[in-house]
Amino acid sequence: MFTENKNVPPRDIGGGVTRKVLSYSENLMTVELLFPKGGVGAKHSHPHEQIGYIVSGSLIYQEEGQEDKILHTGDTYYVAPNVVHGVEILEDTKLLDIFTPMRKDFV
Repeated sequence: MFTENKNVPPRDIGGGVTRKVLSYSENLMTVELLFPKGGVGAKHSHPHEQIGYIVSGSLIYQEEGQEDKILHTGDTYYVAPNVVHGVEILEDTKLLDIFTPMRKDFV
């Protein structure tokens, strides 16, 4: 499977945030998110493992039981299954999130 980003329409998920589901299988998924400065990724949890890569911008990563961490372009974070986490966006930010297994709720 290949996905040309230009052919995937962004989906407005509220608060000025857009999401594009890119290539995926039953076991793995890549998702591009665009957050405006001041945006919030509300704290939530899910049964999937997740790795986030900050393509551009910066944010405050928040995880239950951990100290908040400021992350910048090129940084990554890992989220274990069922861990409550969220983000506060410090400047316009593009994220690439990778999930295993894939997020059926996104397709």
